[in-house]
Amino acid sequence: MNILTNLLSRPTQPSRSKKQNRGIELKSEREIEIMRQAAQIVATVLKEISQMVEPGMTTADLDAYAEKRIREMGATPSFKGYHGFPASICSCLNNEVVHGIPNRKKIIRSGDVLKVDTGAYYEGFHGDSCITIAVGEIKPDAAKLIRVAEEALYKGIEQVKAGNFLLDLAGAIEDHVKAYGFSVVEDFVGHGVGRNLHEEPSVFNFRTRQMPNVKLRAGMTLAIEPIVNAGSKFTRTLSDRWTVVTVDNALSAQFEHTVLVTEDGYEILTDRTKV
Repeated sequence: MNILTNLLSRPTQPSRSKKQNRGIELKSEREIEIMRQAAQIVATVLKEISQMVEPGMTTADLDAYAEKRIREMGATPSFKGYHGFPASICSCLNNEVVHGIPNRKKIIRSGDVLKVDTGAYYEGFHGDSCITIAVGEIKPDAAKLIRVAEEALYKGIEQVKAGNFLLDLAGAIEDHVKAYGFSVVEDFVGHGVGRNLHEEPSVFNFRTRQMPNVKLRAGMTLAIEPIVNAGSKFTRTLSDRWTVVTVDNALSAQFEHTVLVTEDGYEILTDRTKV
């Protein structure tokens, strides 16, 4: 789940870690192992959803499936009830950017660009991840947008290593997206994740002086989530006060992983290839 940079980026509960850097919690080996399990629950659900989606289903169908599977694996949905959000997944179609509410009347059709974002809370820790799914036959421009958004995520992840800085990964994401003529959404950013769904630090997908350029340290766990629009970077929120759409009705794509910072690199905790 994405966050407004000035609204939801603070922890919802006090941190209990003894190791902090400007309020950033470093996880212990025991905590990391629990996060691996939480993240693999998320990865499993998203992989299964990606394999089951077909035209004619509704976004409510996907939400019901996600909640059922998360609970079957001993976790609870991170999103349901979070700041009043009513569902276990955020489901966004085409020009919807983030925070789409699943709906029985929202039918998935061939050619749609579908974003599914979900989280699982397991033994005190959260995992968080998002995928974009090409439903049926999609237009070449839509396929290109999805490809570039996913590549941008991995360009950012490649910069994750103890001693590097958050803006190293932000710059890598921004440069890749702009090289293809797309735009990075700036209204929403990634975040730390762990005991709380949203923790410090804010993880930008573009270069900025809004926040300190935090040095990465082993034990940090980050939700890295570039959002890429085919047109303008600007967005607006619909009357439901959750669903965010592009201002120009252009397509939007998003990918997200929960990533652990290690001394010599990174570990993708929500890696779907491991489930």
